[in-house]
Amino acid sequence: MVHQPQTDYSVNWVNRMADIPQAAWDALAQPLKTPFLEWDWLNNLETSGSATSKTGWLPHHLTIWRNRELIAAAPFYIKGHSYGEFVFDHQWADLSHRLGVRYYPKLLGMTPFTPAGGYRFLIAPGEDEDELTEIMVSAIDHFCGNNRISGCHFLFVDPEWRQVMERHGFTSWLHHSYIWQNKGFSSFDDYLSIFNANQRRNIKRERKAVTKAGLCLVPLVGDDIPKSLFPLIYNFYSSTCDKFFWGSKYLTRQFFEQLYPDYRHRVVLVAAYRDDDDRHPVGMSFCINKGDQLYGRYWGCFEEYDCLHFDACYYTPIEWAIANGVKMFDPGAGGRHKRRRGFPATPNHSLHRFYNQRLMQILRHYIGEVNEMEQEEIDAINNDLPFTKRDIQFLVQD
Repeated sequence: MVHQPQTDYSVNWVNRMADIPQAAWDALAQPLKTPFLEWDWLNNLETSGSATSKTGWLPHHLTIWRNRELIAAAPFYIKGHSYGEFVFDHQWADLSHRLGVRYYPKLLGMTPFTPAGGYRFLIAPGEDEDELTEIMVSAIDHFCGNNRISGCHFLFVDPEWRQVMERHGFTSWLHHSYIWQNKGFSSFDDYLSIFNANQRRNIKRERKAVTKAGLCLVPLVGDDIPKSLFPLIYNFYSSTCDKFFWGSKYLTRQFFEQLYPDYRHRVVLVAAYRDDDDRHPVGMSFCINKGDQLYGRYWGCFEEYDCLHFDACYYTPIEWAIANGVKMFDPGAGGRHKRRRGFPATPNHSLHRFYNQRLMQILRHYIGEVNEMEQEEIDAINNDLPFTKRDIQFLVQD
């Protein structure tokens, strides 16, 4: 499908990342802080069979060209369900059904299965961002109208880009994640000093429990990661999904194996080895690093060890982050364990536009109240963090 709003630009919807030149896409994506909009990551999701029409994630990427030069782009997916999004819009789907309005299919802008902030339109430096954004929004509206798409939704958006899209008529919905911020810590002990005495003792006890179990946690980065560990990541990931998150095994074994050739430079593993075996890890956490940003994604273990999860997923990555100048660590979805271990509730937003006017009016009428309740929850969580009083405000500020 091609739509040409003016002679200078051509607007193309593309159904495969493989049909977009990698160098052209990455020229737009690599300058961003987020690693999850880069061509290798998005293409791997498709070619591995993870994000495809068969799994309910039909790729439909928006690209803007001037002659043969890619000057703007955005990854999109046509969804027939809401699984794997980590923004739970089932109440809107239910309301839509009661109003007699078809909710699916919907157009979704996000990196599949990745609840990490940073989604935005990719626009080449030096281009007129306002003009290109208007062209892209017009193309979205045109596509959704022609194809009876119920709405367009952007999840885990870049905070600055959210303000741009609000000016284009999208409505913000407030959520929260649990994010660690490096406030200039010089060591893990320095970080421990922000906790009250009780929680400081608790964290030390948890780390000692792992050592007493005869385990050693080793961070492995990029080329230092043996190729043999990449399929093993899938085994750990699969094991955790089977035990705790039935129906959420979104990624295939091939996805993890394909990380090795072209994307291992972004991978950070924390492998747990027994003291008598430094070749076969019994547990592992899987993170992605770009610049001063670290993202925890998955974890698993073949044998249960007291507190191994906390150390492999939180403490050792934080220790590695401090040593390597990382400023932000997003440990992934969920929060029950994170809030007590130094991860304040941090706002994030999604953006929404419904093409049924009645549904859009209801969204705009009630979203202020919904967001106010969410902000109250964020405040309540952060008022109960186990930090010393002098450090509470220091840590929860943006």
